[in-house]
Amino acid sequence: MELRQITTFIRVAQFESFSKAAASLGYSQSAVTVQIRQLEEELHVRLFDRMYKRVSLTGQGLKFLECAYNIVQEVNHAALSLSVEGELSGHLHVGTLESLCCARLPGVVRRFRTLYPKVNLQITVGIPEELISKMERGEVDLIYILDEPLYSNSWNKLLEEKEELVMVASPSLGKALGPGRHTLEQLLDRPFYLTERDANYRRLLDRRLAAQGRSVTPALESSYASFLLQILEETEGLSYLPWFLVEERLRQGRLTVVEVEDLQSVMYSQIFSHKEKWTTQEMKEFIRLCTHTAREETD
Repeated sequence: MELRQITTFIRVAQFESFSKAAASLGYSQSAVTVQIRQLEEELHVRLFDRMYKRVSLTGQGLKFLECAYNIVQEVNHAALSLSVEGELSGHLHVGTLESLCCARLPGVVRRFRTLYPKVNLQITVGIPEELISKMERGEVDLIYILDEPLYSNSWNKLLEEKEELVMVASPSLGKALGPGRHTLEQLLDRPFYLTERDANYRRLLDRRLAAQGRSVTPALESSYASFLLQILEETEGLSYLPWFLVEERLRQGRLTVVEVEDLQSVMYSQIFSHKEKWTTQEMKEFIRLCTHTAREETD
């Protein structure tokens, strides 16, 4: 059994395709087929079912997948343990959302750069689906996203923190609405500035409205939450956003919270890495600082 066979097996399981696995590894499809056949012969089991051009793991394949991840992690750990100890000086590539990048990562990066100035840090911004794809292709070391709790046998979940979502308004609209709790029904005739449809927290709002047989047509949609906040400060309207993104503006009186009795939602900031990727010391320190920053904001 060779390490390259194990790596190839993981990629085929990941993509559910011999051709896609071959492309990701730079092999020919025939080379991938040979490696999997050799592995199956050595293990005396069938790892994949191949039916109607679809590739799926067998029961024995599922059991071996967890072992395969452990083998790759141990090999990576062995290689790292032989590297020269001392000040961190590697490379760290993090994929994240625009909202987290703007509101939470500046403090994390500032602390990280102070502690580890020799580490080359790269930040890529995208939507969750893009970031997950980049992680699975090995293009980023970590992804830091905000969504409902996610899980995959192929991922390591390294952080999960609850995040409150709130309805916020421009100060003038907040004053017009007055104190007390409101229903969503009472707010639907107001202008909404929202993230694009199917974006993470927009999706929660749409679901809640759909449960009431209602929907909202935004006056403004944008994938950039920071842009929505800027417009919200300058024109009368409402938005539905994470607390960490609006907290400072609320404290400064530039926005106001609108209490909505039938809209109590949370999401989770989560950090993932792929199981093929060994968790380096650079990754561990970045996660530690993210955890520290998130908990500071809730204290």
